[in-house]
Amino acid sequence: MSGLDPEDWSGLRALGHRMLDDMIDRLADLRAQPVWQPMPEALRAELRLPLPEAGAAPEAIYEDFQRLVAPYSVGNTHPRFMGWVHGGGTGIGMLAELLAGGLNANLGGRDHAPIEVERQVVRWAAEMVGMPADSSGLLVTGSSMANMIAVLVARRHAAGPDVRTHGVAGRGLVGYAASSAHGCIPRAFDLAGLGTAALRTIGCDPRRQLDLGALRSAVQRDRAAGLRPFLVVGSAGTVDTGAIDDLAGLADFCAAEGLWFHVDGAFGALAALSPRLRHRLAGIERADSLAFDFHKWAQVPYDAGCIVVRDPALQAQTFAQSLAYLAREDRGTAGNAPWPADLGPDLSRGFRALKVWMTLRTYGSAEIGRMVERCCAVAAHLEARVLAAPELELLAPVSLNIVCFCVRHLTTNRPGADRSGADTVAADGVDWDRFNAELVKDLQESGIAVPSTTMIGGRRAIRAAIVNHRTETADIDMMVDALLRLAAARGACAP
Repeated sequence: MSGLDPEDWSGLRALGHRMLDDMIDRLADLRAQPVWQPMPEALRAELRLPLPEAGAAPEAIYEDFQRLVAPYSVGNTHPRFMGWVHGGGTGIGMLAELLAGGLNANLGGRDHAPIEVERQVVRWAAEMVGMPADSSGLLVTGSSMANMIAVLVARRHAAGPDVRTHGVAGRGLVGYAASSAHGCIPRAFDLAGLGTAALRTIGCDPRRQLDLGALRSAVQRDRAAGLRPFLVVGSAGTVDTGAIDDLAGLADFCAAEGLWFHVDGAFGALAALSPRLRHRLAGIERADSLAFDFHKWAQVPYDAGCIVVRDPALQAQTFAQSLAYLAREDRGTAGNAPWPADLGPDLSRGFRALKVWMTLRTYGSAEIGRMVERCCAVAAHLEARVLAAPELELLAPVSLNIVCFCVRHLTTNRPGADRSGADTVAADGVDWDRFNAELVKDLQESGIAVPSTTMIGGRRAIRAAIVNHRTETADIDMMVDALLRLAAARGACAP
């Protein structure tokens, strides 16, 4: 051995080819595999080893991976994984990860091509939604980090440069988001030192959009109380149902009130690539900042979140530091300022951009837009199945690709049964929230399909998010049929 490199690379080369073949075989044969299976306790115990003092052969370690890890992954590559909002990944994205790992580039700064790739990806992200081409941005772990960066930039915009020195104490900054907003928004307020109480939760209208009238009243009350409204967060695809706030109305309101307009577009922003769906995002191009994930609907492997900021100077003012050991030069390796480290909290950063760059170049924005449309069409098929089944009840409008429904106990199976739930037996002694939660676990453990759950209007919902490009209507039918069989086995549905 020379350092940590082998004297003879042929063995590692052979192992690498084997790994690549195995992973491609796995992707090619997904439908024959269970979506998910619980990991046996005996195998979990095998992973709980002391820190190894002596090394082992890579071939033996890979055998452990194949036996202990690969069969028990979360399953989001599988076409019948519909839980939460997980992208399915692609083969080209997997290969891009291999290339990025080989380069082992640190994208905190300095002058090298990987940074130019990330800058190009950010320009594409801005172009995708119609934001200015000179917007700045970064690739980050996900929308949680992207939303936090947006809150910090908006805080700097409202409080001025000394907020970085003296903090936010006594400034009375308050922001606003719908009750349907993702939990990472209050977390961002917490981490930014504003406190979660500084985030006003605004109710939703019947379409599950942020209620503009309620927002206007909240801002007026806070100003009358001597507070300083500074930020409104709109959602392009809410976490529970996929609803899209009235982004154009929010943009108008923020412009009139002098408020920072941020859009959390975690997965819904990618609908901008669909000519049929783009109009639903009208107003997103007017955002001061946008957070979204390439690892969701764009099918890029985890992780690949993105933050785009309309004002590049303001983003740099929020994060940049002057440190002697990170001095920028006019030429040489320390050139190419501003560095990504000037635009966010991380100095050490991986080459996330390569898998995004290769994905967008391989498939093109038009095909990704068509894929988004297909996911929505598959969700519409699930909606139709729910509406047609007397045992099932739709719990929320289907805006894009998320369907929330539940199993209910009916007094009849007649095809024309009232869909309002009025014929649901109310005094049957069954805890239907618990029943639906247990039913989802039954389905997950069957290996047939993986939806998740949420609460809609105070009721437990089965939530199916159609994000995987591999999911087809046949997968929906298999999931619904299995769900009904499992429900009948539990004695839930009327005979």
